[in-house]
Amino acid sequence: MALTPSTMLPLGTTAPDFSLPDTNGKTVSPRDFKDKSALLVLFICNHCPYVKHIRTGLAELARDYISRSVGIVGINANDVANYPDDSPGKMKEEVRSAHYTFPYLYDESQTVAKAYRAACTPDIYLFDKKRKLVYRGQFDDSRPGNGIPVTGKDLRTALDAVLAGRPVSPNQKASMGCNIKWKSGNEPDYF
Repeated sequence: MALTPSTMLPLGTTAPDFSLPDTNGKTVSPRDFKDKSALLVLFICNHCPYVKHIRTGLAELARDYISRSVGIVGINANDVANYPDDSPGKMKEEVRSAHYTFPYLYDESQTVAKAYRAACTPDIYLFDKKRKLVYRGQFDDSRPGNGIPVTGKDLRTALDAVLAGRPVSPNQKASMGCNIKWKSGNEPDYF
């Protein structure tokens, strides 16, 4: 398991736009969440052990915050030709088995991942009501094999601050996980 850190997109960055299909073929974009107080964008995939490690906690967090005016989307940008476990059909199975209540989108061209400067799975981005980046970092301190319980503490603290109208602490730890599986010749230039 190679560990790749997030690129830590600068705080204050405006949420890059996207229009991507979910596992049912419905196109989803940030405009679908314009009435929400926050937008959480998660770069995840099906096969990554780091995502598998937090998936139950991630599903719980989504259930807790979707009802609190948080728009949430998961985006899979992996090369499915070389990683067929991340294919759209397998994504649909993942939504069911993980009990995700948020749209899980497929970034086939990988352009959205590049716009967010995504590097790993999970890579987590939280935007406030004005869609300015206020948090980009880890879910919590838990990693496969380290014995720390999965709580989502870091992300929950950021979400609670945004929803209460308080600033999010800029002291944020990079997310760590598997590198995004880029298509050959499509690797980003930000590494």
